Amino acid sequence: MVGTVLRRLAVFVASLAVSTVVVFAFMVLLPGDPARVALGTDASDAAVDQLRHEFGLDRPLPVQYASWIGGLLTGRLGTSYVSGAQIGPQLADRLQVSLILVLASMVVAVVVAVPLGVWMAVRHRRPIGVVLSALAQLGVAVPAFLAGILLITIFAVRLGWLPANGWTPPAVDPVMFVRQLVLPALALGLVQGAVLTRYVRSAVLDVLREDYLRTARAKGLRPAQALWRHGLRNAAVPVVTVLGLQLATTLVGAVVVERVFVIPGLGSLLLDAVGNRDLLVVQDVVMVLVAAVLLVNLLVDVLYVVLDPRLRLGDA
Repeated sequence: MVGTVLRRLAVFVASLAVSTVVVFAFMVLLPGDPARVALGTDASDAAVDQLRHEFGLDRPLPVQYASWIGGLLTGRLGTSYVSGAQIGPQLADRLQVSLILVLASMVVAVVVAVPLGVWMAVRHRRPIGVVLSALAQLGVAVPAFLAGILLITIFAVRLGWLPANGWTPPAVDPVMFVRQLVLPALALGLVQGAVLTRYVRSAVLDVLREDYLRTARAKGLRPAQALWRHGLRNAAVPVVTVLGLQLATTLVGAVVVERVFVIPGLGSLLLDAVGNRDLLVVQDVVMVLVAAVLLVNLLVDVLYVVLDPRLRLGDA
C-alpha cells in the first residue's frame, strides 16, 4: 500500500511540475503587454519600459519562471499589474470562499445521489425507478447557472425566503452566511447530484448481479443486508472516480455560479483579472486551480487503495 501511494505521489509531483511550465508558457504567449495595459495606450515608451522593469518583464524567461516558482513555493505570489496589491492574501481569501461553496455543493450532491441512486437501482424494474431515472437524466441536462437563476426566481424573488445574492463571512454573521450559501450550493449540488445519481445507480445495479451477492442472500441475508454488507463497498470504487472528477469540475465550474450569485470567490477574481488583462493574477489563479484538480486526483487514487484490497495485494 505504501509503495502504491508513493508512486501516486511521484506522479502528482511530476504532473504539477509540468503544469507550471505549461501555464507559464501560455501566459507568455498571450498577446499584449501588461505594462502598456496598466499605463494606457497614451503612455510613452519610456514609461512603459520603466514599468516593465519594475514588473520584471524585461528579464529572461527562465529567470521569470524561476522567480514565479519561488514565489509559489514561498507564498509570495507577487503584486497585481493593475492594482499593485499583493496577490497572495487576495487569492487566499477568494480561495476560501470558493472552497466553502464547492464543499457545500458536494455535500448536497452526495446526500441526494447516494440514497436516491441506491433506491433507483433496487427499484429499477418498477415505475418509481423509471420515473426517478428520467428525472435524474433531465437534471444532467440543466446547467448550473440556469439552475441558479431558477432558484433565485422561485425562492428569492417570488417567495422571498432567501437572499438572491451576496456573501457574508461566517465570522461576521453565521445566520446570513448560511442563508446566502443555500441557493448557490443547491444550484451546483443538485446538478452534480443528478450526474452522480446515474453513476450510483449503474454501480449498484452491477453489484446486484454479482454471484457473491446472490450467495450472501442464499445464506439467509435479506437483500438490504447483503447489499449493505457486501455490495456497497464494491459499488463505491467506480463512484469515487466520478466523485473526484465532479469535485474538480465543480471547483472550475463554480466560476459562472459565483457570477450569478455575486460571490467574491476565485472564479470572480479570475474573470476580473482576465477582463483587466492582469496576467500575473490570471497565471496564479489558473495554477491554483490546476494544483487543486491534481490534488483531487491524488486523493482519488489513494482512496482506490483504501477501498479495493486487490490493489494492496498487488502492491505486496
